Amino acid sequence: MFKTDNAPQPATSPAALTRRNLFTLAGASAALAATPLSARTFGTGFTHSVASGEPGTDSVLLWTRYVGEADTALTWQVSETDDFTRPVAEGNVTASASRDWCAKGIATGLSPDRWYFFRFIAPSGTTSPVGRTRTLPQGPTASFRLAVFSCSNYGFGWFNAYGHAAEANDADLAVHLGDYIYEYGADNYPSPGQGVAERVLAPQTEIVALTDYRLRYATYRSDPDCQRLHQVLPMVAVWDDHESANDSWKDGAQNHQSDTEGEWSVRKAAAKQAYREWMPVSDEPYAAYQVGDLATLFRLDTRLEGREEQLDLGKVLAGQSNPQGAMEALAKFKDGAWADPARQLLGEAQEQWLAKGMAASTASGTAWQVLVQQVLIGNLKTPVSLADQLSSGLPDYIRQRLMAAVMASQVGLPSNMDAWDGYPAARERMFTAALEADANLLVLAGDTHNGWAFELGHQGAKVGVELGVCSVSSPGFETYLTSIPPQDLASALVSTNDQLKWADTAQRGYMVVELTPARAVTEYRFSTGIRQRSTKLAGTKRIVTDKGSGQLSV
Repeated sequence: MFKTDNAPQPATSPAALTRRNLFTLAGASAALAATPLSARTFGTGFTHSVASGEPGTDSVLLWTRYVGEADTALTWQVSETDDFTRPVAEGNVTASASRDWCAKGIATGLSPDRWYFFRFIAPSGTTSPVGRTRTLPQGPTASFRLAVFSCSNYGFGWFNAYGHAAEANDADLAVHLGDYIYEYGADNYPSPGQGVAERVLAPQTEIVALTDYRLRYATYRSDPDCQRLHQVLPMVAVWDDHESANDSWKDGAQNHQSDTEGEWSVRKAAAKQAYREWMPVSDEPYAAYQVGDLATLFRLDTRLEGREEQLDLGKVLAGQSNPQGAMEALAKFKDGAWADPARQLLGEAQEQWLAKGMAASTASGTAWQVLVQQVLIGNLKTPVSLADQLSSGLPDYIRQRLMAAVMASQVGLPSNMDAWDGYPAARERMFTAALEADANLLVLAGDTHNGWAFELGHQGAKVGVELGVCSVSSPGFETYLTSIPPQDLASALVSTNDQLKWADTAQRGYMVVELTPARAVTEYRFSTGIRQRSTKLAGTKRIVTDKGSGQLSV
């Protein structure tokens, strides 16, 4: 539809299940929860627990933050047991003010498909909280589970999805599809009265400079459930737009004004630097992860690497004073700028890398080719019937977007030009590459704050399926289209869009995707709410796709 941003089989191993380590980690989480979240001073020493990411079959990246009086040499250790009597790997890293005291080490020489404990040690002998991580499997693999998240807005509420995933303890890897932070100031998204009082944002202003981005990450990473998730699961993460600015592209963003906020290149560089300091990620813009013979995970950058500027339905309709003129303008746009065969979303280099990667993955006998990326790839048009269901109290900018989306739908256009829908030629090239590779494509997407399940097709051929995850805390359509019952909206969306088989437009949460050689089973897990901290679920939804079918059982 349209964007609503205001700018508008369980893990089984000794490391997973020993009673002692579960209580150790739970105790650390309880201590974090006791810290006043309104405090904006994060102290000295180990301030933000630990994290891990970028897993391989024999390696993993380790992260912590240690604030000292000067650059501080830290020792990291990896062990199969939580008492660290016989570390299997160790090394040294430096926590420095030049990296906002964030430190990363890469543990190598590990065994495939194994859970490990890790920690950091300061020169004084003080230790960080104990983390848990794991390596990727090698060779024949029976199953692997991904806990998938997107769109975590601190001000709107608690990160209960993170808390539930850590408590459930049934995933092998956390995957975050972006909008891990939001750049807005304290008076914007959420607006005054929308947010949760305890969730005090820092800095209070919109983040533009490097120091701003760093403080915003420090604030988000102070959340106890965010820390807990990072503490117990390795993560593969991608950035979306709000890690820099709303609706960003390689040379700008909707929410960046160069006349008052400086050069975009400077802000983009600051956003990238803070992200790479604070997150357990490499500096590579895109990468692949091999999960035995089960799956290749392709982590894509659909935002800053090669994306051209988004098209704008509002500009297409500007100056049109009657319906006929508006429809003619939209039809011209559809056949012209929107259909431009040269438009890029990934950029040529990444596009070629992905095509070669999918071909190599299938040639090796890998069962699934999984795209870990940000924005919806399925075609999504707005139901025309929504025009008659809008309440009189709807904000003007939402009403205008909806009416533009309805008119666009009437000429066969989608409404969200920030998604793959705004780059149809790039989508066709990617689908063609997947078909030529005989890929068994499973696309993961975030960004919209709502849940989606698509069967993807291209020129009559089945390409694969897409699963769009609802947000951790950012509001969905239920916040803006209050006059339309969510079940009616979901039904209208499904009936309007042939590829769309299921939608949820009213709940927050996350999803767990279990991959096996025969099928992928996705369980959407919906939080009871986000205004109070809780790990209770309101319900679940199970969706299944058999390998190679390109179909969903919903």
